[in-house]
Amino acid sequence: MEISLFEPRIPQNTGSIARTCAAFDITLNLIEPLGFSLEDKYLKRAGLDYWPLVKLKNYSNFKIFKDTKRNKRIIAFSKKNGIYLKDFKFIKEDILLFGREDTGLPDYVINACDSLISINMPNVSLSNKDKKGVRSLNLSVACGIAIYEANKQINVQNGN
Repeated sequence: MEISLFEPRIPQNTGSIARTCAAFDITLNLIEPLGFSLEDKYLKRAGLDYWPLVKLKNYSNFKIFKDTKRNKRIIAFSKKNGIYLKDFKFIKEDILLFGREDTGLPDYVINACDSLISINMPNVSLSNKDKKGVRSLNLSVACGIAIYEANKQINVQNGN
């Protein structure tokens, strides 16, 4: 399994996700442009001293990323009408793709992926005008939930 971030903007989120990837021994793909430098102190602080354990790969744009991963399933995550996370069946080679913190994944990226997944949030707001619910999860939290569920399913499939 791999985690991919499309044009991440917040270094603390990426650092936290990198730390989770190190803990689960998962490659982290960053699709540029990034909203920060890989030398950013907030990125490094969020990743703590685990950076030597992070398998990090950078891609200069989505097309290059997609071409490189053409033999694997790319699973997009969005609040936009995807299959609920619990109902999707992951396999070991899946690449989980998450969008920018401010705009998510653009439609052209979602359309180029093999599946679209949504994390069920019972108290979600359907628009920015509706202040009664939560608009979305923090990117690092969403990645953590997805990694846990995918890893759980894969371990069950492998008899672990």
